[in-house]
Amino acid sequence: MGTRFDSILGTIGRTPVVRINKLAPAGVNLFVKLEAFNPMGSVKDRLALGVIEDAEKRGLLKPGQTVIEATSGNTGIGLAMVCAQKGYPLVLTMAENFSVERRRMMRFLGAQVILTPAAEKGSGMLAKAVELAEAHGWFLCRQFENEANADFHSRTTAPEILEDFADVQLDYWVTGFGTGGTLKGVARVLREKSPQTRILVCEPDNSPLLGSGVRQVRAPDGAPAGSHPSFRPHLMQGWTPDFISKLTEDAVAQGLIDQIMPIPGDEALCLSRELARKEGIFCGITAGATLAGGLRICRSSPAGTNVLCMLPDTGERYLSTPLFADIETEMTAEELEVSRSTPGYRFDRPSAAPAASAAVNITPDAETFVAQALSDPAHPVVMFALEWCEFCWSLRKLFAKCGIDYRSVDLDSAQYQQDNLGGAIRAALNAHTGCITIPQIFVAGEFIGGCTEVFDEFKSGRLQQRLEQAGVVYDKKVTIDPYSLLPSWLHPRQSS
Repeated sequence: MGTRFDSILGTIGRTPVVRINKLAPAGVNLFVKLEAFNPMGSVKDRLALGVIEDAEKRGLLKPGQTVIEATSGNTGIGLAMVCAQKGYPLVLTMAENFSVERRRMMRFLGAQVILTPAAEKGSGMLAKAVELAEAHGWFLCRQFENEANADFHSRTTAPEILEDFADVQLDYWVTGFGTGGTLKGVARVLREKSPQTRILVCEPDNSPLLGSGVRQVRAPDGAPAGSHPSFRPHLMQGWTPDFISKLTEDAVAQGLIDQIMPIPGDEALCLSRELARKEGIFCGITAGATLAGGLRICRSSPAGTNVLCMLPDTGERYLSTPLFADIETEMTAEELEVSRSTPGYRFDRPSAAPAASAAVNITPDAETFVAQALSDPAHPVVMFALEWCEFCWSLRKLFAKCGIDYRSVDLDSAQYQQDNLGGAIRAALNAHTGCITIPQIFVAGEFIGGCTEVFDEFKSGRLQQRLEQAGVVYDKKVTIDPYSLLPSWLHPRQSS
């Protein structure tokens, strides 16, 4: 605490180990290592930094060169952070069935995300990354084979664990596997420095790649040559792609795994929710799966046993997955009952009329401003808006998708605060249109209406006609239901 860092990259690692109190059996010490405390919320931040810095040291990555990798999300998010800080363009390939919040986070950090068909699984997104790297001369991270992945865990994750258990014997270390970097990098250090620690690896019970005993077919460079025959789709995003990575195979070959534990998907979901509701620990499905493995060991172990589970990431990566399928966005019956227990501020009862505010006078400057804005030939499309308004932002999304250039007059912005100019402009605007709501949209000086009026005109094609008549260039190929751009809370509320 209180440490200063030269960049965000200095905050990677040193994640806390936390005791599980309510879920653990009495007498057994169950701990979790919370990798969500990494800056981008997952264990893959370590991998991202390790692979990029190794490539820089070895001269494999040149300044300004594009980085590319296949990812189920967490590696891509970590790479996006590292590449943003270091100034490398980043392209990521990801199967389309992984949660949408992951791709949005990667794009928010400046990366490009190339989606591949879900039917092609992890092998497909990996093949696309290889294809793009070879075609464009980009640096391919090869997280599934790259020794720098495992090496970084040997240098950071493993020593952290040893330090945290320096005063007691760590009896079991429980993890999953994806790239195999955490597994190989930590396990080999524990074998050397803490040989009494047994290493347990969890995998989906319906996709037992390691448990099958069937070897992965490989290309000469160690990359997988197609899907493993035992792979089946499963709930644990980030765990167990449709192949056994080279780093994971190394851990098997080197005898680093003491036990393989198959975990049912529903148990993983249940324990992720239980972690949140009983321990206050917010994590993803794979964390619930790892905890399930740890709890099995705890139930069969003597008092005083110390067990550590790796919890790979935060639950925010899973908002659109089955993990949150039962989490309501509207008030439940119980919540409605609580709301109705007091008379004020209720959805099912009209609010009291607000106190009348002082009238804002229309000024000559405001009238001139409106007249000039509506007659400016450089900006035929004008939107009078508020910065915070959800309807305004929904319109901005539509204009952006269609490539419509427009002027936005944000009446509540700092630019219009002096002497309440924004209020005076709004009063002049209201007098001009006879409408008091915001936003108000004009094309070539003609008042179109607010958000829903523009949406309706777009759906009917009338807006496009107006734009063409005004000489406004836009993308005529865009087909979208504009109402889909409204945030969910603005959609009509279902009856309860």
